[in-house]
Amino acid sequence: MIRILLAGQGGQGVLSAGRFLAESGLHEGKEVSYLPAYGPEMRGGTANCSVIISDEEIASPLCNEPDVLIALNAPSFHKFAPRVKSGGIIIVNGSLSDSFAGRSDVRVFDVPVNDLALDAGDLRSANMVALGVLVGATHLVREKSIVNCLNEKFVGKPHVLDCNRSAFEAGLAVAGEQG
Repeated sequence: MIRILLAGQGGQGVLSAGRFLAESGLHEGKEVSYLPAYGPEMRGGTANCSVIISDEEIASPLCNEPDVLIALNAPSFHKFAPRVKSGGIIIVNGSLSDSFAGRSDVRVFDVPVNDLALDAGDLRSANMVALGVLVGATHLVREKSIVNCLNEKFVGKPHVLDCNRSAFEAGLAVAGEQG
C-alpha cells in the first residue's frame, strides 16, 4: 500500500493529477482511494488530495502519514514535508520552493516543475511533470496507464494532449536522471 499526498494551490492541477493517478490504478485492477480537499476559492486557495493505491483492500482513505508527497508550492512543501514517513519520497516544485526538508530520512526530488512544463508547451501541465517524476521514481502505476488517462481526458484537444504528454515524459526523464 502506498499513500500519496498531492498538495498545492487551486489551479495547479493537484486534484487532476490525483484523479489521473487513481484512475490509472483502477485501470490496472488495484484498490484505490481518492480523497480531495480544497478551500472555497477555485484558484489561489489551497488544494490537496490523497491517493492510496494498494493490492489489498483499503481500510481508510485518510493519509496522515504519506509515503510520498508531491508539493507544487512552498507553503504545501513546508506544511506537509514533516508528515512524510521515514524512507518516503518528497517531490517538490523547485521553480516555486526551496527543497530543504530538514530531514535526512526521506528522498527529495527537487524538480523545476514549472520550467519543465513551460518547455513542454504550457505551464498548466506542471502537475503532469510531477506525476511523471512520481511514476518514474516509484513505478506505482505503468506509464501507459497515465498516458491512456490523458488520451481519454483530452480527446479532441491534440495540443493539450501533446503538452501534457510531453510534460509527463519530462518528469519521467528527471526521475531517471535523479534515480
